Amino acid sequence: MLTIATANVNGVRAAVRRGMGPWLTGRAPDLLALQEVRAPDDALVEALGEGWHVVHEEAAAKGRAGVAVAGRRPFEAVRVGLAPAGVDASAYDHSGRWVEADVALDAASSGAGLLTVVSTYVHTGEAGTPRQVEKLAFLDAVLARMTELAADGRHVVVMGDLNVAHREADLKNWKGNLKKSGFLPEERAWFDRLLGELGWVDVVRAAAGEGPGPYTWWSWRGQAFDTDAGWRIDYQIASAGLAARAVKAEVDRAHTYAARWSDHAPVVVEYDVHAR
Repeated sequence: MLTIATANVNGVRAAVRRGMGPWLTGRAPDLLALQEVRAPDDALVEALGEGWHVVHEEAAAKGRAGVAVAGRRPFEAVRVGLAPAGVDASAYDHSGRWVEADVALDAASSGAGLLTVVSTYVHTGEAGTPRQVEKLAFLDAVLARMTELAADGRHVVVMGDLNVAHREADLKNWKGNLKKSGFLPEERAWFDRLLGELGWVDVVRAAAGEGPGPYTWWSWRGQAFDTDAGWRIDYQIASAGLAARAVKAEVDRAHTYAARWSDHAPVVVEYDVHAR
């Protein structure tokens, strides 16, 4: 099995101080996508410990964003930044929101020789403001790049904090958020197209059924965690061939508020493919 995990760490150094290390040791993923790293390369490598190969895009704005993919074996190729054909890539230079890593697979067992792993962190947005315009433009660029990646039949998994809850089952207080960024009609329509017309698969929703939840983010404030008033905004979105090989999908929600090492919970999926 190939175990792939994604987590918005809300600052990797803070996550390690709060207890990320034991989770990482216990889960022992083969591939790990991180968002909101908020640290330079050397600090990220130190936080993860020995034995990882890492591709990381640090955001130009210090203490903001930052995405990474880490693997136990060397990558075949890596690409930093979001630059689909026909899109002005300069808009996303050094934004710390998109990295790709190619992993060689056992073609005899997987049906495809290459797996592309993506870590992405989508903007939070704010309805009716330029921040929302920027978010929607980024989502359009993501869609274009995902289409490019899937074109040659490789396995692809795009992971991260997408900052969009797709359906009512994906957030506790959906009625109160109908006009707020993260649950706007145009954002949900983006997901409809991705999972419908374009054939990508939300692996956790496919495994978990209709819901509600499982949620992946709860505010640090108030009683949101204790009452499970959360949002499901962290995803593993897989190409159809890879999604068909998912055998287990879980959200690692902490047992207690005090045990949390981020305001997000990791999303972990086991796939029946073999990295060589």
